[in-house]
Amino acid sequence: MTNDSVLFEQIMQELKDFRSLNLNEMDNVKLMNRTDIKFVFHLDKLKIVLQNLKENYKVLEIMNNRISNYETLYFDTEKYDLYLNHHNGKSNRYKIRCRKYVESNLNFFEIKFKNNKSRTIKNRIKLESIEQSLSKAAKKFLRSIANIKAESLKPVCWINYSRITLVNNDLTERVTLDIDLTMKNEQGEKTFEFLVIAELKQDGNSIKSFFHQVMNKNKIRKISISKYCFGITQLFPKIKQNLFKPKLLTLKKIMYVTS
Repeated sequence: MTNDSVLFEQIMQELKDFRSLNLNEMDNVKLMNRTDIKFVFHLDKLKIVLQNLKENYKVLEIMNNRISNYETLYFDTEKYDLYLNHHNGKSNRYKIRCRKYVESNLNFFEIKFKNNKSRTIKNRIKLESIEQSLSKAAKKFLRSIANIKAESLKPVCWINYSRITLVNNDLTERVTLDIDLTMKNEQGEKTFEFLVIAELKQDGNSIKSFFHQVMNKNKIRKISISKYCFGITQLFPKIKQNLFKPKLLTLKKIMYVTS
């Protein structure tokens, strides 16, 4: 059994000790307008993090699965303007994607907007399946929400991963723990099996969050980088990424240095 397989088995064992909640209960914690804080750490720390959280959080369970698979196709312009807006620090910026929630077999076209008050606002419509070429309904939705013409966008990369979703006992915050990250396009594929990208999603921005305290206790630092931007830097190494370099160096150290 490989090292990552051993870690995965340990994680599955820890998740068995959590109380569970279902998708209907999750509807009370949608947080479509929220603040996000990201943390990144090595997979070998996830076991102790879960041990710290099990009394204060429930885990989402879908069809007996406590780890769910996500498949996401991102769209950008010919010149990658949506990526560059993030890279260049533009306050009001969009990410456009089709996402499949594999276990529940739900598909959405999603528009994610980060405003100049650091709030993330997500709008979405249901799809029958992930669309490589956007349908009339998706195009109309895109124009109405973001005033972006669908004809200016093209699919640029897939970002797939497995996600553990936790909700605190008060149903006021959600924590996602993304593992087994894979990024791919027609030119290649990159896999980051030892990386955990955690995201604390709240209505406000409270450092009193128990999850925030667990991150501090385990000396896990905040890193503000999106999976989409990370994916673009890995799949398109010649694209402008100088402003991301300190974060990319930190991610590299986390992936290849175990605790």
